[in-house]
Amino acid sequence: MPRTRKQAADVRLGRQTPTAAVVLPYTKTLGQDAIDLYNTTGRTAQQWQELLLYDILARNEDDLWVHTKFGYAVPRRNGKNEIAAIRELYGLQQGESILHTAHRTTTSRAAWERLCHLLDKAKIPYKSIQAVGREHIQLEDGEGRIEFRTRSSKGGLGEGFDLLVVDEAQEYTDDQASALKYVVTDSENPQTLFCGTPPTPVSSGTVFLKMRNAALRGDTQNTGWAEWSVEQQTDPHDVEAWYRTNPSLGTIFTERSVADEIGDDPIDFNIQRLGLWLRYNLKSAISRAEWDELKTDVLPKLTEKLYAGIKFSTDGTSCALAVACRTKDNTIFVEAIDCRPTRAGSGWLLDFLSKADLAAVAVDGASGQQLLADAIKAAHLKAPILPTVKQVITANAAFEQALFAKTLCHAGQPGLTQAASNCEKRAIGSNGGFGYRSLTEGGHIELLDSVILAHWQCAEGKAKRRQRTSY
Repeated sequence: MPRTRKQAADVRLGRQTPTAAVVLPYTKTLGQDAIDLYNTTGRTAQQWQELLLYDILARNEDDLWVHTKFGYAVPRRNGKNEIAAIRELYGLQQGESILHTAHRTTTSRAAWERLCHLLDKAKIPYKSIQAVGREHIQLEDGEGRIEFRTRSSKGGLGEGFDLLVVDEAQEYTDDQASALKYVVTDSENPQTLFCGTPPTPVSSGTVFLKMRNAALRGDTQNTGWAEWSVEQQTDPHDVEAWYRTNPSLGTIFTERSVADEIGDDPIDFNIQRLGLWLRYNLKSAISRAEWDELKTDVLPKLTEKLYAGIKFSTDGTSCALAVACRTKDNTIFVEAIDCRPTRAGSGWLLDFLSKADLAAVAVDGASGQQLLADAIKAAHLKAPILPTVKQVITANAAFEQALFAKTLCHAGQPGLTQAASNCEKRAIGSNGGFGYRSLTEGGHIELLDSVILAHWQCAEGKAKRRQRTSY
């Protein structure tokens, strides 16, 4: 996007270089030519956009694209779509045949309108078809043309292009990639551009995530990558993180705008505004290998009180109890205590809660949550936390991040291992949250859920202790 506010010399700007990037060596680029063309529209590219275009339009000694594939991920509203528009504007002038695809028809339409506006401002004559979902632009003075399409598993088959733009790449699925990746095969100098944001827990695409992971591991050829992101879940109020992950902070939007975005879903803020990459989406779950990797053969030294999690099964037939505790090396050790039928009553739970040295206990599950809370109150024990849906979403997301960061460990209990390695995700809430369900009939997913609740309380407990109030 162009700069929309006059920049004073003392205005602080977001980081202009990616926090992580893979760029192949090059000595020649057409990036400046593309930027000069874009500037004829009356807009001015930002520094980070210019630098990214230099990499995207780099050429090798054979005058071919250095990067036949280039992906970039930027948090929302930073102007990532302007990069694609500049690349398309330049490609049209060079006579390229281009296919722009998006997940939603409204996004594809917006991309067409954006490019038409740039062509008008640059006074480049063109003809355009406005059919919704099948927009088309053809330059009058050249061979350059571009098609705008909403993606499907069959879209693009039988057609050939020089440039494929995959917009909303976080929603790009394997079957769509199978249909589209061949559309640039017969071009003499093909290129595919992927642009998007990190996927949310309910994003259906897997291609963008796999591309990113492979590029950062060094497992790709002819592929470039750039991203602005945090490596792990970060406090939404961390202003330094805002500037580190939003290159257009200070130009397109302000600190005040970001502050207004902070709500009661820190995971969503981390993904959308700080560029956090979750390891999984709803198409994936916890593998046995991933779970076993966190197993410890020696009980770690525990440094704090225990945190307990209690989960009643959805059908109300059973209840699970688990605990978590921080260790000396600052990981969180989790352990399942028991899982019993609800007809066994709450006596075993009350017995444990009365004897254990607990900092907090969280109880979830509509089938027995309130009854147990009343029993705890009657026994004169510390009142439990009854998490809201949003808090359960936060707990699941935090647990997933701990899996990815390897900041939790367990003793390899067979029942817990069975539950963790035989589950899939399910959507909960209305803001992209997820939970888990068992893949096996009769599986006790409440075992895993109780561990997640205990882990959440333990992790939250540390955060609370860091707060200091002085008078």
